[in-house]
Amino acid sequence: MEIRQIIDSSEKQNIMRRILETLPDWFGIPEAREEYIAKSGNQIFFCAFDCNSPVGFLYLKETGSATVELYVMGVLKEFHRKGIGRELFSQAKKFAMEQGYSFIQVKTVQMGKYEEYDRTNKFYLSLGFKEFEVFPTLWDESNPCQIYIMSLI
Repeated sequence: MEIRQIIDSSEKQNIMRRILETLPDWFGIPEAREEYIAKSGNQIFFCAFDCNSPVGFLYLKETGSATVELYVMGVLKEFHRKGIGRELFSQAKKFAMEQGYSFIQVKTVQMGKYEEYDRTNKFYLSLGFKEFEVFPTLWDESNPCQIYIMSLI
């Protein structure tokens, strides 16, 4: 397994499309998926490769002068629970620290709403994120937004 930072916009978008379209449990709303893909071109982007084939990615979005957001992350289902997401995050966190950011945040659906997202919440907590705030209607009432945050200093 190799983690690389990707710079080329079209390569980022191709990787995202290839992976997100295989993850309908998390990225099943076509409009949202396309928005993630479209916005990825200008973001800080890391990709996990297995035998030169993309199997996972993560991208960071600057949300303030001191904060980046783990904006989107996806790993092919057959590669779940193999440490790929953890390694992607480790590389992204290291990069964010080197760039002088003080905090990293991530948003997901609040724990207790959907089994798929409960696993996602547990993953973020296992990385060291702490609960920050819940916005019950940021996305919609069926998907309360949980924000987690982590200090990088």
